[in-house]
Amino acid sequence: MDTPEQFFMGSPDGLALYEAVADAISAIGPVEVRVTKSQIAFRRGKGFAYVWRPGQYVDNDVPMVLSFGLPQELHSPRFKEVAHPAPKVWMHHLEIRDRKQLDAEVRGWLEAAYENAR
Repeated sequence: MDTPEQFFMGSPDGLALYEAVADAISAIGPVEVRVTKSQIAFRRGKGFAYVWRPGQYVDNDVPMVLSFGLPQELHSPRFKEVAHPAPKVWMHHLEIRDRKQLDAEVRGWLEAAYENAR
């Protein structure tokens, strides 16, 4: 995959949600975007936020999952899952179905992840 459009081929809802996430992140600061077969990564020196399609892996109608890493665990009923893959990394996973979910709280979490990615 070379572009977000290719990654979300067949999922116009997923592409629209990706674009909303990309807009929110670009409002925070400059980033590098890397598209792979399994995800789109937003990087600032290191990866800090990722979007992916759960339907690629399991039977799921969610158009996009937004994941971001922080050095501490956040607690919110909004998270589908929080994983601790490394001693200094907590990955927080949000199922995104609507642009309205990318509210001030989520943008704040993305900003914290961005700041942590120095």
